[in-house]
Amino acid sequence: MKPRTPTGRARRIDAVVIGGGQSGLATSHFLTGRSIDHVVLERGDIANSWRRERWDSLRLLTPNWQSRLPGYHYRGDDPDGFMTMPQVIDFIGGYAQVSRAPVATHTRVTQVSRNAGGYRVVTNRGEWHCRALVIASGACNIPVVPALAGALPPHILSLTPHQYHNPRQLPEGGVLVVGAAATGLQLAEEIQRSGRQVILAAGEHVRMPRTYRGRDIMYWLHVTGLLDERYNQVDDVRRVRKLPSPQLIGTPRKDTLDLNRLAAGGVELVGRVAGLDGNRLQFSGSLANIAKLADLKLGRLLTAVDAWIEARGLTNAVVPVQRPAPTGLDTDSRLELDLGRGEIRTVIWATGFRPDYSWLQVPVLDNKGYIRHDGGVVDAPGLYVMGLPFMRRRKSSYLFGAGEDARYISEHLAGYLTGFQGACYRESA
Repeated sequence: MKPRTPTGRARRIDAVVIGGGQSGLATSHFLTGRSIDHVVLERGDIANSWRRERWDSLRLLTPNWQSRLPGYHYRGDDPDGFMTMPQVIDFIGGYAQVSRAPVATHTRVTQVSRNAGGYRVVTNRGEWHCRALVIASGACNIPVVPALAGALPPHILSLTPHQYHNPRQLPEGGVLVVGAAATGLQLAEEIQRSGRQVILAAGEHVRMPRTYRGRDIMYWLHVTGLLDERYNQVDDVRRVRKLPSPQLIGTPRKDTLDLNRLAAGGVELVGRVAGLDGNRLQFSGSLANIAKLADLKLGRLLTAVDAWIEARGLTNAVVPVQRPAPTGLDTDSRLELDLGRGEIRTVIWATGFRPDYSWLQVPVLDNKGYIRHDGGVVDAPGLYVMGLPFMRRRKSSYLFGAGEDARYISEHLAGYLTGFQGACYRESA
């Protein structure tokens, strides 16, 4: 299906989907199935963020057997492996071709506003007027960097994960990686192995072993139903949506990556960045308590897995229990770092990401700049969002989680277009 790019007068259409990644393409699949006239607007090429905003060695955190989109799944000979970035790009690009999604590439949205018939979408290639709009532009458009980053000494190179590609681009000297989620740990280990001394500033984090009792941890999260938990089944969904990504890495060896492994490899561990006084970067002294909390949550998760195994009489069919060791920390970790001494030449801010809605001129953002929504249904008629963490289920932010979310959103959108919104949108358990 060829996209129709507006020329001259604005093009009128039932629905516009902003974003040509897995979430936008999955939404398009279901809209096509419902014969809803729509277009997918992509600022660059298909899977643009995977092409432009990832470091060279990155692999998916989920095994290949979980790589699936509606009507499409991994067909290779390594189901327990982990896709490289070129493989992810090929996978999503292949899906766009098979699904014949009506994608207009290199079409950057510059403004979205309300009009009498729905929404006016202005792009660098013309305008679209639509009755319904799905924002699937991603949750990781803008790296979140603390304000003090702008006060670093001029001899310090300051980078975000979007700017980092590999250790060869870094100047000689030590590196401070700030952030202990999946990104921070992976970059810290890669850079340490390149021969540079690395300091990792760790705040709140989620420990998770790569394998447990002989199976990938994602297998257990899948079969126990933990990934299917819905957003309206948790006490504080806003807090859960802000949790850092689990400390995982996808490698052929199925390695577990945690603070213990980094420390054993020579990475120096310190607390989260707390302030900057002149050249003195200050660290919190709460790392030990934060690590204990992460250990406690990990224990609860693995206990839930053990209980599931036992309840089904599978204890003798799997590997015996062997828990990861508690996080071991140096009680004398430093509380400050003098940036003027030359020990550190680079700081990488692996401190999270946020969406970019600078082009959205519809009053649906909260005071933090995030879209107000109820499971992807935005607080505006005919407006939806896709691809956010825990949008509808815990698996929403994963590649394989896009399908169920897209099915629901497309169903609700179809009801809106026909005037029956709210009539039949009961999700199966």
